[in-house]
Amino acid sequence: MDILLGDVHSLKQKRSVIRPLIAEVQRRFPGVAVAETGHLDLHRRAEIGVAVVSASAANCDEVLDACERVVAYHPEIELLSARQRLFNDHEE
Repeated sequence: MDILLGDVHSLKQKRSVIRPLIAEVQRRFPGVAVAETGHLDLHRRAEIGVAVVSASAANCDEVLDACERVVAYHPEIELLSARQRLFNDHEE
């Protein structure tokens, strides 16, 4: 997910927004892995990656969509884009 942060003027302020957001996703969905994965040196942008493993693609889609909604719900950020990619056991 590519995120634009609101009234943030430093990397320290960025961390104070991103860390609780990541913690909330982890708390609500304990089976997912979530981390800040990009735009690490920009104070108003963040990229958050979420990974989930499931027996069905439909369940993966549901969980990823729910994680996206949790992030998009926060008024202090703007979700610029979200991409999903599904890997299955036939891909290398």
